[in-house]
Amino acid sequence: MGRATLADIKGKNFSELAKETKTNTEDTNKVSNTNKNRKSTSSDSKGKKSRRRHRKMMIPAPVEVSRVQRLFDTCKDVFALSRTGIVPTPDKIEQLRAVLDEFQPADVGLTPQMPFFSPPVTRRAPPITYLHIHECEKFSMGIFCLPPSGVLPLHNHPGMTVFSKLLFGTMHIKSYDWVVDVPSNASAAVDPSQTVEHPEVRLAKVKVDSDFTSPCNASILYPADGGNMHCFTAVTACAVLDVLGPPYSDPEGRHCTYYFDYPLTRFTVGVTVPEEEKDKYAWLQGREKPEDLAVVGALYTGPEIVEN
Repeated sequence: MGRATLADIKGKNFSELAKETKTNTEDTNKVSNTNKNRKSTSSDSKGKKSRRRHRKMMIPAPVEVSRVQRLFDTCKDVFALSRTGIVPTPDKIEQLRAVLDEFQPADVGLTPQMPFFSPPVTRRAPPITYLHIHECEKFSMGIFCLPPSGVLPLHNHPGMTVFSKLLFGTMHIKSYDWVVDVPSNASAAVDPSQTVEHPEVRLAKVKVDSDFTSPCNASILYPADGGNMHCFTAVTACAVLDVLGPPYSDPEGRHCTYYFDYPLTRFTVGVTVPEEEKDKYAWLQGREKPEDLAVVGALYTGPEIVEN
């Protein structure tokens, strides 16, 4: 359509102009209302977005769970049925091992520069520091801190499942399991000065006799396997995170016993072992707690545990 001229406009009478004006006004009002609706819709949309942002701001950020807390929660699950001689199922064992394998010294507030790990200044056996984290009737959690040449003498874990995670350093571990179906008493051949309190000796087989250097996977021992009697010797300063299920308890028969170990050739009681395997066996004799063993307690300063 061509553009309207002034003459064309003047050629229309007033009634027609009035109708056109009304129509134009209605159209204008419609446009105005549409704009208002758009503004209202836009305002509502902005309000909804603002409220959503406000709700997001009000939702608390997720709290990161510390590894120690995760370990505690896992132990509660794994050792829920814990009692003497009861071993968790294989899937539970792997569940706990996986948690321990992730641990670093910083996860428990440790650094090798702490005074627990200072080299000894005398020739006496250096003291070992124990950091208590948690203990209940089902399990215990703690850390042994050994300075160079520190030794945890050969000892047992009766009816217990034990996880040990080397956090840093190098440690020599020697462990044994009892050999079954062999004579268990050879006291007649033992030096009388060593048999006053514990005359009996028993045959045991070496399970582990090696150096371990962090990082390495957690080791596990069981009531009758895995090296239930073990000795720790610090090659360098080191720290070991220990989880015991159930923990030691004298009233429940889980008493810690220390041992002497003697070469297989020390006693002869009719045990036949091939010559090339003789170094894999030893005689163990119970003893009192070594007089030079000093284990001192110190405050655990790592992340706290929430017992929920």
